[in-house]
Amino acid sequence: YLKVEMLMESFVEFFENIPTAFRAGLLVGGIFLFWIIEGVFPLFEFGYKKVRHAGINLFLNGLFLAIGLAFAGLLVWSSDWVTEEGFGVLQWIEMPLWAQAIVGVLLLDFFGAYLIHWIEHKVVFMWRFHLVHHSDTTVDVTTGLRHHPGEAVFRMVFTILGVILVGAPIWIIFLYQSISALFAHLTHANINMPRKIDRALSWIFITPLMHKVHHHYTQPLTDTNYGNIFSIWDRLLGTFAQVDEMTELKYGIDTHMDPKENDNLGNLLKIPFQQYRPPVGSKFGEEEGDAKESQKH
Repeated sequence: YLKVEMLMESFVEFFENIPTAFRAGLLVGGIFLFWIIEGVFPLFEFGYKKVRHAGINLFLNGLFLAIGLAFAGLLVWSSDWVTEEGFGVLQWIEMPLWAQAIVGVLLLDFFGAYLIHWIEHKVVFMWRFHLVHHSDTTVDVTTGLRHHPGEAVFRMVFTILGVILVGAPIWIIFLYQSISALFAHLTHANINMPRKIDRALSWIFITPLMHKVHHHYTQPLTDTNYGNIFSIWDRLLGTFAQVDEMTELKYGIDTHMDPKENDNLGNLLKIPFQQYRPPVGSKFGEEEGDAKESQKH
């Protein structure tokens, strides 16, 4: 028991003072690792300009991170506040460090990933920004980095909300962010994972094949599998889905299938501010205009 406790204390200390090089290594190393794996065991043969595709997604990620950094001070302050004031689930319920790690990451994954992701699919204004992520018709490891910089505001606000309600100390925040980054690479990578292994893991975690269903270009599959780390939220809240044959999937979003729209950096940055075109049969149709303006599919 003492050895476990000492190990956890060292674990906590590491993530409290996590080196910037380690976090950068996870980001860059994760991309590099899954870039190689998806090249050897691809799920789909895209036949695209992979380096150019990666360049667009990496540039968008740079802008996304810049906006996110503007909230870094508030994120740290909120963590310090809940720790000092004893506010939040982890502060109210006494539990060992290993349990704090599991519960903390699980709940932060709900607020900072699942909940805001679900809301972005339901609120038209927010969907316009998130649509940039779904516009990728060749989903690979770099697609996990493809987000409009404006979306960083939504994501950070809900992450901070999660930190306050969870009562997360800074070490749990850094642990969550590290695992989250790794899963963003894994679940978007164009990897042909064995079906039985993928489905077994998907009872607990978001897996590559499970997340690819979310990137299908039309509803209702687009509105499923919102999670980032844990699949428990999708399963409990009725948003879990799977397909029998991955070849049934088509990536992208039905309102933006033209390469001139989804493969042009300038246009991707302008998409949230363009006239919205709801997909055929969409619940947004009556709110935002005639659904017939959408591209047929």
